Amino acid sequence: MTIKVLLVDDERLIRAGLAAIIDAEDDLSVVGEAADGSEVPGEVNRLRPDVILMDVRMPRLDGIQATRHILETVPEPPRIIVVTTFENDEYVYDALKAGANGFLLKRTRPEEILQAIRMVAHGDSLLFPAAIRELAAQHGQPAGGAAAPSWHGRLTEREGDVLRLMAKGRSNAEIAQELFVSPQTVKTHVGNILAKLQARDRTQAVIFAYETSFITPG
Repeated sequence: MTIKVLLVDDERLIRAGLAAIIDAEDDLSVVGEAADGSEVPGEVNRLRPDVILMDVRMPRLDGIQATRHILETVPEPPRIIVVTTFENDEYVYDALKAGANGFLLKRTRPEEILQAIRMVAHGDSLLFPAAIRELAAQHGQPAGGAAAPSWHGRLTEREGDVLRLMAKGRSNAEIAQELFVSPQTVKTHVGNILAKLQARDRTQAVIFAYETSFITPG
């Protein structure tokens, strides 16, 4: 099955470069382009892409607002990778909080861009532990107060262990090996964590864990 990709960037050269890389692959196809976030909802409804490569900084509607709108209004939304020039960009942090499935730098090597598209299309998240930790340290605003314990207490001790290992970028298989349990058990724990945190994926769960000081950036 061909993975359909929508490119969203206000720079035509960036879109052209990404399109050339993606369309050269047998299993990937660029089905459309947009120059601003305001164009995205209409293109999503018209083209039904599997993955969106979304620039975070655009003149009229930025990638954060576009991401939030799509995830809140489209019944089966596409997976979203935000693309940025600087990895410590506050826009990236806000986009991940809004539900984007990961981010890439514009200087990322072509083969890594292709791998990222395939990963998120198959349900994985692009979780870069060091970058997420740095973003949380610079831009995160711990909730504190009574809000944090309200969900902290709903996690079992083992679910807490799994969440901390998720924040380190461990896969289910690696978590299973480290905790001496089966991969299926880890999968169940991850599902419970996402449900209790009302998180869309692992990246959003980790972001929320930093936001509420369950995990500290240091």
